[in-house]
Amino acid sequence: QLQLVESGGGLVQPGGSLRLSCAASGFTLDDYAIGWFRQAPGKEREGVSFISSRGTFTNYADSVKGRFTISRDNVKNTVYLQMNSLKAEDTAIYYCAAGSYTSWRPTTYHWWGQGTRVTVSS
Repeated sequence: QLQLVESGGGLVQPGGSLRLSCAASGFTLDDYAIGWFRQAPGKEREGVSFISSRGTFTNYADSVKGRFTISRDNVKNTVYLQMNSLKAEDTAIYYCAAGSYTSWRPTTYHWWGQGTRVTVSS
């Protein structure tokens, strides 16, 4: 069974940090580009960051550039999203997704995790 599982979400104060993980089972992540998306209440799903299959190319939404870092460990079959200097507007459910190539379009990705909730609040 092909599955992506996110973890690492939680409640954090503004200015704090979290590291999200996206672990794959049933398939090898290094064959795929990975995207992180988020969806806040009442808003559309938006792209946060993505990384190519070999990790040589990354990109970030302007809203998170300089604060978030995406990385991958293909030995552990896991992709990470390090989130620093968190703001209230980062509050959302965060999803990882696997696809054949990097893209901001959610329809590009074939498999999705169930999401992990991030709440930034004092």
